[in-house]
Amino acid sequence: MLSSCSIFKKEDGTADKELKMLVDYMTGDFSSEAQSKKDSAYFDIRLHIRRIWANDQGKYWLYVEQAVASAQDKPYRQRVYLVQRDDAGDFKSIVYTLPDASKWAGAYKNVSVFDQLKPADLSLREGCSVFLYKNGDGSFSGSTRGEGCESNLRNAKYATSKVTITARQLNSWDQGFNEKGEQVWGAVKGGYEFIKQ
Repeated sequence: MLSSCSIFKKEDGTADKELKMLVDYMTGDFSSEAQSKKDSAYFDIRLHIRRIWANDQGKYWLYVEQAVASAQDKPYRQRVYLVQRDDAGDFKSIVYTLPDASKWAGAYKNVSVFDQLKPADLSLREGCSVFLYKNGDGSFSGSTRGEGCESNLRNAKYATSKVTITARQLNSWDQGFNEKGEQVWGAVKGGYEFIKQ
């Protein structure tokens, strides 16, 4: 049986067109302002995603920064994603945290600062990978799996993420649950609708 790597990667190790499309969809500046104006249950959040370490051949590393629009200099979430094919030939976004995250606030404006850092300096968030599939309409959607993504925010035990990604929009629904399976943080009605700016 052929390994999935040989199907989805060229012989020189460069990634395929669908993977690049997913990364292109994910990269940019996003805003949930329109949704926050329609529904007061949602905040005006800004999401910035940039490719870093572009010279790491065949690998797509993304720096992700999320902040309330009124306090963009104080992001509440900073991550690095490694976006790649999974063993089944679909996609996954592996989630890492940064050392001394506050030092990197605003780094999406100048990604060359990440030259000071290397992948080995990151910490893997076990169980937090998001597994994605390409849909018939060209969008990508998926989620975390099970209860393995630990969270201690607001007495949560684990967190889940569900996402849908198109060329113009990234919908993200992050929720935290306690040991009884009761939701303790995150949107209740549905995901945040981030429009690409």
